[in-house]
Amino acid sequence: MFAKAAAWAHRNLPTRESLERNRLLRPVAHRVLEPALWRFTRRSVPRGVALGMVTGILFPVAQVPLSALLALPLRANIPTAALTTFITNPLTTPPLWVAAYWIGSRLLRYEGATVHVGETWLHWLVSQAGPSLVVGLLTLTATFAVTGFAASALGWRWWIVRKWRARALRRAGPAL
Repeated sequence: MFAKAAAWAHRNLPTRESLERNRLLRPVAHRVLEPALWRFTRRSVPRGVALGMVTGILFPVAQVPLSALLALPLRANIPTAALTTFITNPLTTPPLWVAAYWIGSRLLRYEGATVHVGETWLHWLVSQAGPSLVVGLLTLTATFAVTGFAASALGWRWWIVRKWRARALRRAGPAL
């Protein structure tokens, strides 16, 4: 499955050359196309994952451009940040928002968020649902960003250790 996803990404993601030729990016191409932002390293990938989680959850519109833009000063991996924003999609957004509302209402100690007689939906949204949703989204974002950062850093470390061990076994040669 990972190989199929990697092949799809390789076919569909823009190349460095196509980005260099883009007339809209020409004024900032030197900064956007800096090799360190596109290289997969142990520091830039976890930053990209955390940044993608933040922009994916908190910003419902223009997630990918925003994550790419924010990756510049944060020195995060741009492809990782852009791809991680897809944690939110039409299938995952409704459960995420329900969970955020539930978490926020628990943190703010709202017992029953029901509309009372004579109260408008707008009043309910502003007085109970809005603050709960905002607090819940911020809590989920922080949790997902920290967890994503830690998981990708540990995953990177695990992958490198496996490569080192395999190389050491190859160097040791066949056992007698």
